[in-house]
Amino acid sequence: MPEFSRYPVVNLAAEYLAMGHLMRRNIMAYKAPPNNEGYDIICIHPDPRTSAKQIRVQVKSRIASDSDKGILVRPKTLDAFDFLIVVYLNIGYFLRMAKTHPLREGDKPPELVVIPRDIARTYLVPNSTWGKVRFKGIDWGKYAGTTGIELIADELGVPYPTKVTEGA
Repeated sequence: MPEFSRYPVVNLAAEYLAMGHLMRRNIMAYKAPPNNEGYDIICIHPDPRTSAKQIRVQVKSRIASDSDKGILVRPKTLDAFDFLIVVYLNIGYFLRMAKTHPLREGDKPPELVVIPRDIARTYLVPNSTWGKVRFKGIDWGKYAGTTGIELIADELGVPYPTKVTEGA
């Protein structure tokens, strides 16, 4: 049986990284209670008079820089979130590259990918008991980094922050 690494602090960092990127875009992001089923973050418009809409975000993370980019999502929770943010923490080589390269050689900047629920459902491996989602063939450009965060901002109707000129 394979041995799994558990790093609760590192995994929690993924949620805070996602929240930081959302808040950087002027989206109010609140962490759900620990072990909440289906979502980890609630997003709302920063102006309470503009919209009461809320978006539920599930955060998944991978620590290995040499991962296959796939994640586990329980199929029954697919209806419990609106967006899935996958945070590739890239803290080192743990898998394929670990046999030929030192762990720290794989230390790279983290990557965020924002996937709408319907797209995540499309990439769910059929008959997967664990709920494996493999993003083979996906166009990362539509969902990675700030482009992906923009999907949530658009859904909430949050305008891009602008500088207010004096006297306006």
